Amino acid sequence: MTTMPPPSSTTVSPSCTTCASLLHELQIIWDEIGENDGERDKILLQLEQECLDIYRRKVKNTRKYKADLHQLLADAKAEIANLVSALGENASLFSPGKGPLKQQISAVNPVLDELRLKKQERMKGFYETESQIARICIEIAGNDRSIDSADPEIDERDLTVKRLGELKSHLKELQNEKSLRLQKVNSSIKTIHELSVVMSIDFFKTVNDVHPSLSDPSKAQSKSISNDTLARLTGTIHSLQQEKQQRLEKLQGLGRKLIELWDLMDTPADERRLDHVTTLISASVDNVSRLGCLAADVIEQTEVEAERLNVLKASKMKELVFKRQNELEEIYRGVHMDVDSDAARQILISLIESGNVDMSDLLGSMDDQITKAKEQALSRKDILDRVEKWKFASEEEQWLDEYEKDDNRYSAGRGAHKSLKRAEKARALVSKIPSMVESLNSKVKAWELERKIPFLYDKTPLLHTLEEYAVLRRERDEEKRRSREQKRLQEQFIAEQEALYGSRSANKKPLGLSTSANTMVGTPTARRGANPFSHHANSTGKQRRESRAHNVTPVNYVALSKEDSVSRGC
Repeated sequence: MTTMPPPSSTTVSPSCTTCASLLHELQIIWDEIGENDGERDKILLQLEQECLDIYRRKVKNTRKYKADLHQLLADAKAEIANLVSALGENASLFSPGKGPLKQQISAVNPVLDELRLKKQERMKGFYETESQIARICIEIAGNDRSIDSADPEIDERDLTVKRLGELKSHLKELQNEKSLRLQKVNSSIKTIHELSVVMSIDFFKTVNDVHPSLSDPSKAQSKSISNDTLARLTGTIHSLQQEKQQRLEKLQGLGRKLIELWDLMDTPADERRLDHVTTLISASVDNVSRLGCLAADVIEQTEVEAERLNVLKASKMKELVFKRQNELEEIYRGVHMDVDSDAARQILISLIESGNVDMSDLLGSMDDQITKAKEQALSRKDILDRVEKWKFASEEEQWLDEYEKDDNRYSAGRGAHKSLKRAEKARALVSKIPSMVESLNSKVKAWELERKIPFLYDKTPLLHTLEEYAVLRRERDEEKRRSREQKRLQEQFIAEQEALYGSRSANKKPLGLSTSANTMVGTPTARRGANPFSHHANSTGKQRRESRAHNVTPVNYVALSKEDSVSRGC
């Protein structure tokens, strides 16, 4: 009979004590029952086998648990290695160390949780960045698929800070490019709006044809910024600018035509409609910005007005031709040029009645003649101004001669002081006459030399008039010299008579109180010919010499004025 070993007194394990007590109790029970030894051995062997099976299962399970812990630790280490590599972390900071498996696992789990959290946050950063990049790329590319459906694919093997920084830099570049493109789009839309306003074109339809997102002002940030949209905006602006240029050129041509017709027919200012069109004649295309000034209806209205004036011009052309002739004659008369008005008008009448000449061409020809006449008048202006000054000086000289003949010029009569002042100015002006004539003579000769034609003044060559005036002035100066000599002889004769017969002071009149306007017989008569354009200027030298021959020495004493005394002293 197999017996169980007795419980050792050295065994202290509570479980062992329990097993022995139970076995002892079993022996007692068997004794009480009277169980035979064979049956007892069989039951004990069975119990021993069952205990072995339990231990084997426990060992097996423990070995499996150990293997699982090893695998868990290995997986954790592998995941840590992958996360460290993906996140770009320092691997030495995450070493689990040595020791029992559970201790190592306990040390690894917090590290693993931290790395997983870091990966999750890093993944979120990558997702947001790449999502924005994908949306901007879709906007730039102009793809039709929805921007919201952009789902970026993230490479989990590279989640480093460096890679994220590169993506953010790329995103920044794309955001800058988007901003620039949006500025270009807004600038283009503004330009299209300005052009549309000037030409009264439907702005919303125009930008909607480019892209529907551009016509909604409430969606400023969702406007299309694709290459295609930018290209179409540029093309639209170019075509609108060309249209604006063409419309402006057309209106400028019509405006010039309107002004020409208005001027031809002398249309009053209050009847000159469409002034807003004529103001565009000198404007550049960049400076035209007024609302609707290049609208199609404005062009149509201007064309209708120009056509109306053309019809009206045909009926007034004859009147306009003679008006141009009057203007031409007025220009010639204004500068003292000779023109045969009757012959010119007869030629015009013959041309108009013959019907062989285009009235517009005839008006153009007369405009050319008027332009040339104005040029000629301008070239004569300087000489004519000098002639007027010379004429005025000659008239003052003539007045001065008459004034000095008046013996009562120093009387205290009304207006005497004004005459004295005028005489002073006249003497200063007369002293400049020789230089005036000399300068005028040089100017006329230079003018004739340049144009190879004589300078006519009221049908007479001005040089010939100047030469005649020079001759007359020499004769006048000679007469003055003779007069002074004659006065000297008179005074000498009077002095001799007084010496012989005594003084006649009782019969002499006070100085300057003679009532005679010209009591001195020897006064030169040529002073009346001082004006070169008066009728006296055409008298011959012979007539003047004959007039001097009739001068005789006076018998009676004549009181001389102060100015006569001064002139005698000269």
